[in-house]
Amino acid sequence: MKFLILTLSVLSLTGFGVLNAEDLKSGEYKISQSWKQERSFERLYVVSVPEVRKGKRPVVIFLHGGGGNARGAFKGFMRRHRAMARHYIVICPEGYSRGWNIVSERSKADDRGFIEEIIKKVAECDNVQRENFSIIGSSNGAALVNQLAIECRLPNIRNYVSGVSPLNVFQHDGKAFKAKGPNNTYRKAVVPMKGKRLMNISGTEDNLVPYEGGLSRSIPAKGGKLGFVHAEHSTYLWAKAMGYEGEKLAKTSEVEGNLEKFSYLNGAVVHYKVKGEGHGAMGAINEDRLLSFLEGGEK
Repeated sequence: MKFLILTLSVLSLTGFGVLNAEDLKSGEYKISQSWKQERSFERLYVVSVPEVRKGKRPVVIFLHGGGGNARGAFKGFMRRHRAMARHYIVICPEGYSRGWNIVSERSKADDRGFIEEIIKKVAECDNVQRENFSIIGSSNGAALVNQLAIECRLPNIRNYVSGVSPLNVFQHDGKAFKAKGPNNTYRKAVVPMKGKRLMNISGTEDNLVPYEGGLSRSIPAKGGKLGFVHAEHSTYLWAKAMGYEGEKLAKTSEVEGNLEKFSYLNGAVVHYKVKGEGHGAMGAINEDRLLSFLEGGEK
């Protein structure tokens, strides 16, 4: 695949072409951001547009885990999701300093602003389905998926998928969902935008993000280690935020091998409990199952 490199600014577009004119092309793009760690820092995202089909395509944005980068995440995602690569526009952004700014990460960048700016730019292109964006994240990237689902108000996003990172205790303190705030104070209670579809995948033997909630062994937070909400309860909180009025599911909705599925709102909010798997539990969800969720509920 041939790539052309374009440089974008939040306020203006420069380079070999203009992103919001005509069709989106495969390539590497950049958005310029400034924050207390950097000035006019060009943040990378890699784009793949299917070549075999014309017309408007849905978009999936994949957020890498801690220590990852856009190009590596792009290669891995395209290799593991061949059907999606043929039908979806795939976008892989890069976290500053190989991470996403959640709680006490090294990065202090405005990641929500970065992802929202990508969505707004891409949605203007002629070959994009404006209201069919999905955001998938792994580990630290999934933590950003959760924060976007809490705070983002863009109508373009249809699906959120968080792999091996349910809500942490800063994002939901047991009473309300919390906005991150400019200095990661997580003080302001917010109500997530309704009408979204959410999937979480978590492993019962995860030594980094404990399935049953509690403190991580190694992820830092203010004053110690980062605490997490029980994976099943995290999904229940999301279901309630999306309009579910019943009790938390005590029994699985479906069992297949080591996968136990908990489904709310006719499959709009789903949790997969991967028995016996650790921090790589996201690999237990095959592409067909993932696509079924992303495309579910369509009229």
